[in-house]
Amino acid sequence: MAENEKTPTIEESFRMLDEMVKNLERDDIELEESFRIYEEGMKLLKNVNSRIDQVEKKMKQITEGGGEEAFE
Repeated sequence: MAENEKTPTIEESFRMLDEMVKNLERDDIELEESFRIYEEGMKLLKNVNSRIDQVEKKMKQITEGGGEEAFE
């Protein structure tokens, strides 16, 4: 992602991942293209997982008494 591009929201990232999966399921996709899409998707997934972890940590801080029951 270029420096001047904004980071997609978590929801946008999930839509992008869904589109990547659809592209990988196409019958006419070339092997090199599938590797490129897979690599891009794994980077995006890693980023999304990290961001979700950050949100969970913030929610735990907000939760009264630091309870974790909402995330189990």
